[in-house]
Amino acid sequence: MDAVIEEQKAGDLEAIEALLDLAFGRDRHQKTAYRLRDNVGPVDELSLVARLDGELVGTIRFWPVVIVDGDGRQWDALLLGPIAVDPALKGVGIGKRLMQEGLARAQAMGHGLVILVGDLDYYGKMGFVRVPGGRLIFPGWVDEARVLYRELTPGAFERVAGQVQPAGAGAGGLQKNRL
Repeated sequence: MDAVIEEQKAGDLEAIEALLDLAFGRDRHQKTAYRLRDNVGPVDELSLVARLDGELVGTIRFWPVVIVDGDGRQWDALLLGPIAVDPALKGVGIGKRLMQEGLARAQAMGHGLVILVGDLDYYGKMGFVRVPGGRLIFPGWVDEARVLYRELTPGAFERVAGQVQPAGAGAGGLQKNRL
């Protein structure tokens, strides 16, 4: 099955929302990760879709976030998600390809750190590891065992600890990690 991976287009938004509702339910906006997406756009170059015979069958997005510690030091990162694939096509590698392409593009753009809330069994295959307990504080409850990260630049997570917040300047003002 050879899906085409490309940047999402404005005309894809309705199909993306329908796919996300199908994958995660209509109440998905209540989850803590969505608070980090309020009033901030995803990084356009990292908002990808998968198409099979012209039909949208998968989506992935990355959002700019800032991690701020108690001394005011901050680190820029990307929040991966949501990622979704048409349930009829799960297990054929479309999600993996979306993630590989998104992470490769993020690294090529100079981003050093990606975080997410998700299943280690799935994301661990892509190099994500569990965040040590208490290092990242989200703006609401999350299961700490599901908070994961992946360094795109070696050492990018070494000193990072603090509160995860939406990036104030939005995607256009996102800076590379200050390490």
